[in-house]
Amino acid sequence: MARTGEDAARPEPRFRRRRELGAASARSLLLTVLGEFVLPGGRPVWTATFLRALGLLGVEEKAVRQALARSAGEGWLAGERHGRRTAWRLTPAGERLLTDGTERIYGFGGPVGDWDGQWLVVLATVPETSRRLRHLLRTRLAWNGLGNLSPGVWVSPHPEREQEVREVLAEIGVAGTSTLFVGRLGDLDEARRVARQAWDLDEIELAYEDFLDAAGALCPADDAGTFAAHTRLVQEWRRFPFLDPGLPAELLPGDWSGSQAFALFHERHDTWRPIADRQWKAMET
Repeated sequence: MARTGEDAARPEPRFRRRRELGAASARSLLLTVLGEFVLPGGRPVWTATFLRALGLLGVEEKAVRQALARSAGEGWLAGERHGRRTAWRLTPAGERLLTDGTERIYGFGGPVGDWDGQWLVVLATVPETSRRLRHLLRTRLAWNGLGNLSPGVWVSPHPEREQEVREVLAEIGVAGTSTLFVGRLGDLDEARRVARQAWDLDEIELAYEDFLDAAGALCPADDAGTFAAHTRLVQEWRRFPFLDPGLPAELLPGDWSGSQAFALFHERHDTWRPIADRQWKAMET
């Protein structure tokens, strides 16, 4: 549907960053489309379908083709030639990646149960000369909800994650030089201080406020617009399991924006998903 008059002059709402500028990359948007539509469908998808879908998100054809090639090079997709056309299917590695991501996205953000005051503390260091390994350790522990309290010291108010953290340390190759233990860290005031030291809660709050502003302003007018809005909604939400460790309410500021963002995400997702699915099926033909 064409936009005319006042609608045409009004800028489309965009998810912005107060401290992190730049639009989502073609590859990142492709991953969102793969997780939302290709993974549940379980069937190969033509290149033309990806061109139509990502075109609705403002991605140029060349960038789409590059994102497909890069994803195939990393082992997530496999292409099959049918004459002059190519059909793409998820590899087992791609399915695992996206299934794990989907579980994290939709299992994240709900209310945390009563907290007993116990912390998981991880002492793990990597030599200064191993920059790649240090980055990998930091990224993997953050993805598992741990905060960096001080150099080599990681914490989480979710001691039940101990086993998965041990598996991460083993995969990286630092399990033999790491120490894990569970215990209390003083009274509630000290626990709140530790939480603010280990995680930048103000930055996370800003990200949630950005999400609320932009998601609340999205008003798609047709199926194509709803597909684009839904994909961008999920695209932005899927960063929060990495940013937000899911702290117990006792450790969070009052009127935490994450609770409002969680409610808005699921309300918009439940409303838009059937329409976005219909648009995706129309683009597959």
